[in-house]
Amino acid sequence: MAAVSEELLDILACPKCKGDIYLNESENGLICDNCKLLYRIEDDIPIMLIDEAVKIDE
Repeated sequence: MAAVSEELLDILACPKCKGDIYLNESENGLICDNCKLLYRIEDDIPIMLIDEAVKIDE
């Protein structure tokens, strides 16, 4: 079972570009492809702060 519910994923958006985000394979972060950012999930809570996001290179 995912740490973040499907209902929450449906309403969450990237705080930087307001685009779609999705759960990564290891289910420990949310990815925005537009901004190339990973928002970590800690204790089942998404950390949706731009300053806390990790840049990803895909």
